[in-house]
Parts: sequence; C-alpha cells; structure tokens
Amino acid sequence: MTSHIVCVCFIIGSSSPPSVVRVPTVSELRSYRLNLIRLGPAQGTTTRPLIPLAVSLARSCPTMALRSAVATAVASVIAAPAAVLGTAAPQCKPFHEIYASGKELCENMWNDAFVYEEDESNAYTMWFWDAENPNDAVSESLGLLTGDHEVCHLDYFHKDTPGPEPDGFTECHPWKENACCSHATVLSATKLKESYGPEYHWDRCGPLSPECERFFVQEACFYECDPNAGLFRKWDTDTYDPRCDAYAEEYDEAYATAQGCDHNTWQMHQMPIKASYCDAWLTACANDMFCAADDGDYFTCARQYEAYDDSAAEIARLTAELEESSGLDASIIAVIAVLGVLAVLGACGTCLLIRHEKKGKPVFGKLQEQGVPESSGTTIGNSA
Repeated sequence: MTSHIVCVCFIIGSSSPPSVVRVPTVSELRSYRLNLIRLGPAQGTTTRPLIPLAVSLARSCPTMALRSAVATAVASVIAAPAAVLGTAAPQCKPFHEIYASGKELCENMWNDAFVYEEDESNAYTMWFWDAENPNDAVSESLGLLTGDHEVCHLDYFHKDTPGPEPDGFTECHPWKENACCSHATVLSATKLKESYGPEYHWDRCGPLSPECERFFVQEACFYECDPNAGLFRKWDTDTYDPRCDAYAEEYDEAYATAQGCDHNTWQMHQMPIKASYCDAWLTACANDMFCAADDGDYFTCARQYEAYDDSAAEIARLTAELEESSGLDASIIAVIAVLGVLAVLGACGTCLLIRHEKKGKPVFGKLQEQGVPESSGTTIGNSA
C-alpha cells in the first residue's frame, strides 16, 4: 500500500480543531480502494507501512476507549489483508526467456532431479515406443540393475513392486507391461496434472500448446511409472532415516532438528537424461508461458502458488463471512470499513497535531516555511 495512504490531511490553526480538511481526489480514492480491499492478492502490495502510523496515532488519543478503537480498526485493516496483499503470484515468462538451453530446462526446472547428459548411451529417456523399456538397459550398463526390477524405490502414489496394468492403461502406455504406477493414478493427462494439487499445475501461466504439454505428461508418466526412476531416489535405502521424514510414522522432530536432516521417499536426484530429449522439450515449449520464480524451479513455483492460493482463499472466506453477517454486498462492506478506519485515524491524527501545536512544535511548520505545493484534492471549509 506504499504511496496509497490517503488519510485526511489537516491544516491546523492555533489549538482549535481543524476547520479545513482536504478531501482525497477520485483517482486517489480509486487507487486506495483497489490496493486495500481488492478480493485478490496484489503484486508488491503491503500494509506494513501503516503499522508505525497506527501506533503513533493510537498513543496520541486522549482516552483509552479511543485508543482501543484505533487499534481495533487499524488491526482489522492490517491483520487480514496484509497476508493477502503481500502475497503475489510468481511472474510468468516465455520458456526461452527462463531457460537458455535444454540443459537449463531439465536441470533447473526439476531442482537437480535430472542431469543433462550428452553421452546418450548412459542416459535415460522419458518416453519410448519400444516393446522393451530401453531404460532398463541403461541401468544395467551403469551397474545399477541386475536382472529384473523387484521393487519400486520411490514412494508417493507408487506401487510397492512393478507389474502389468490393464488394457485401459493408455495415457502412460509405454509402461503397461511393467509399471510402478497404478491405472488409477495415471488415467489421463488431467489426472496427472491435478494429482499433487493446484500449485503443481503446469499451466498456471495459461494453457500450454499441445506439443509443449505433451512433454509434461511424459515426464509425469516417467516419474510415476518407470522403475528405473527409483534407482535415483535422493535418499535411498542406505541413507534414508524415517526419523528425518516428516511424513513417516517414525518421524522424530527433536532428532531431525538436532541432526539437521530432512528426508523423504519421493525425491529424485541427478538422473541422467538424454540431451536430445531436453533440447526437444525446450524447442516444443519455447514460446509457451511458464513460472519464472527461482530460474523456473518447479518446486519453488509450487510453494509460491500455494501461498498465493491460500491467501486468496482466506480473503474469499472473510468476505463471505462479512456478506453473510451483514447482508450487504462485499464492496459496500469494504468501503464502509475503509471510511470508518479513515475517520478514526483522522480523529486521532487531530489529537496528535494539536498536542504538537501546544508544545510549540507544529508538525507542518517547516513545510509551510519551505512552501508546500498546492494539493490537487478538493478543499472544503473555511481556509481563512
């Protein structure tokens, strides 16, 4: 709300209450209202500058009742809206402005889950049309697999052991014969997109082109279904400690804090992906819009979107409560609230200015000597 505080301004004459009040212009009021009581978060907006002003005005009020009124009024403006108005949605940019190369896309987007590998004989692909999964051979050549996959090392929506899926298994069809995902988890592209919550929707910056979205579907299928993905679990069975996993039954908060550990069973780390695949992904998505937070880190974006959505939901809830309790339209309630706060702040502002006048320290003394430009607002009252 910086630069949008349009509380009533006073011109003091001796020790009597002010006789001239400047009314804010229409443009000021419009700007103030949009930034204070809009029903969605505004980028870069905060009510924090009101806090020292509120404290100063409250202390200047002559009675405890008036001080309480000011505190309550200002708190109602600051406390609830501050969380909302200070929370902005992440910035959206075209892929080619976020990622300079396919390497940056694969490595930055997924928070080091993948590594861009130019030696493609030692790299995995996120999609295939072969009868056999070519990623199995890569794991064997890297010494990570002997024989068949016996377990699905990742654990979120994953099955415990890989196996075949029914004939209706079409969205992630390459893994139909040996999948770590169940049919219900990967029914459709929409199901894959929505499984982890709205903060993880890959189209938060607007609909993606079909060729771009297909890569996100392929990555989701690869993560959910390919048994080889689990071979790159960040905390494998040798290092994983359930006492450090906040989602595990054995979680020990004191132990985790003392050890500084934060484990999980779902995160991947530095799985080599074919360079050609990463390059093709960037080519397909070059002109599509995506979240640019933290150099396009998907997980940072999700955290910011979650905070943004929570704030918007809280404002919607508070607005609904006001509408239900008062029977008035939300915009009318908001205007009344703002005017009430301004009135109380104005009254206590008068107290403060009068006290300074009586002490021989007029607040506007130096401003008047230096010459203050005339306000563009409307002046009401006797200026003599």
